[in-house]
Amino acid sequence: MSVPGTVNVNGETEAAAGVSVLDLLLAKGIDPAARGTAVALNDAVLPRARWPEHRLAAGDRVEIVRPFQGG
Repeated sequence: MSVPGTVNVNGETEAAAGVSVLDLLLAKGIDPAARGTAVALNDAVLPRARWPEHRLAAGDRVEIVRPFQGG
């Protein structure tokens, strides 16, 4: 269940409705040009070309995936 005006980002509720996907990434300190970064919106991959124009709606589910090295 979502709270009005909020979206779910990587399992956390955030007040980001109306914000573009690109602006969400920038607000989280994520470099949108970083190789390997992907965004899924409501269980479907959102093409990088649509990040600047796509505005999040209340209740949207966003998953941000980034590669990282470990060892």
